[in-house]
Amino acid sequence: METVANKYITVAYELYVTDDGERDMVEQATIERPFQFITGLGTTLESFEDQIKDLAVGENFEFTIPFAEAYGDYDDEHVLDLPKQIFEVDGHFDSERIYEGNLVPLMDSEGHRINGTVVEVKDDVVVMDMNHPLAGNDLTFIGEVVENRAATNAEIEGMVNMMSGEGGGCSCGSDGCGSDGCGDGGCGCGNNEEKEEGEACGCGGNCGCGGH
Repeated sequence: METVANKYITVAYELYVTDDGERDMVEQATIERPFQFITGLGTTLESFEDQIKDLAVGENFEFTIPFAEAYGDYDDEHVLDLPKQIFEVDGHFDSERIYEGNLVPLMDSEGHRINGTVVEVKDDVVVMDMNHPLAGNDLTFIGEVVENRAATNAEIEGMVNMMSGEGGGCSCGSDGCGSDGCGDGGCGCGNNEEKEEGEACGCGGNCGCGGH
């Protein structure tokens, strides 16, 4: 049987984490607005992709990815005090985006895009949590395969461009949700379709609308 190198897959799912013995839903992609991804490009968790890629259209799934195979353990050393001036726009502190609880796109010293969550805004520093929002959590996905077919060259090229920052919107992959910032409730995912606040950012558990 021929193996398709890159598949275009869309899935509807609910993503749950367990907190104090209670299962909480943290992300949802509906059949009307499913999560789309292309296999083999590194835009989703490898463990998520492996569970989905060989399923047929209409097939249901339920699986749990342990935190070690997802976003790792929570690390207190990844909570940083960053100088307030790096969040200035035209000489003024960007209070519209830098507020407690918001997810903010940043760039590391090597030019890689990363996301951090604002913990606290102090007089001189902004306390940022650079852990992935789902770090330390086992991820349980329950859902259904909506589409599974060979990806076209145009779809692959479009996703690669988006991952490199040429497509606007956001990569919604292993490097997170790009410069548009899912914390604002908008995120171009796969086909640049806007997602509304609370809907899946198309990350295969990568986001909780805020990937890393």
